[in-house]
Parts: sequence; C-alpha cells; structure tokens
Amino acid sequence: MKKVAIVLSFVLMLSTAAFAADSWTGYVTDAGCAAKGKGGADHAACAKKCLGGGDSAVLVVDGKVVKIANQDKVKGHEGHHVTVTGKLEGDTLTIDKLTMVKEEKKM
Repeated sequence: MKKVAIVLSFVLMLSTAAFAADSWTGYVTDAGCAAKGKGGADHAACAKKCLGGGDSAVLVVDGKVVKIANQDKVKGHEGHHVTVTGKLEGDTLTIDKLTMVKEEKKM
C-alpha cells in the first residue's frame, strides 16, 4: 500500500509539472546591445531606437541573452522590465504571456 501511495504521489507531481508554465523575469532589449552587456532600465531609449531600426528583440535574464521567437509579443515593451511565461527550446523562447514588473519606488 505504501508503494502505491508513493507511485501515485510521483505521478501526480509529474502531471502537475507538465501543466505548469515556465516563467522568466528580465529586460527586453535588442540583440546587439545585449551582446555588448548593455541593457536594463537605463537603456530603454537605445533599445527602442535599435529595435525600431530592425534589430531583433531579446530578453536579458540575469545576464543571459534569450532569443524571442514571436517578436510581436514584446512590441511596445522595448527596455521594459517584464515577466514572461512560455516555452524555452534551446536558446529561443516562445512567449505565451508578458506582464510588466512593478518597480519599487526609491526613497
């Protein structure tokens, strides 16, 4: 009976994990500047300019650059601090949902 309970718990855990979406928090910027280590809140104007010029948008998460498959999902969020949910395959992210991160006010 104990083995059955352990197996059922394991199966339940796996099925829950299969439906959970992965999420990442980072900054939307352009590929060129991200490769040079530039990005973040103070880089928003440059990101808007570069992305408006045709560069590809990426998500920078903890210093790592993640390509974005569906560029339309980040349009209007150039330079913004966001949390996205989606699917990561290799180094490319397909975004399902994007939300802005509420920044705490500095005192």
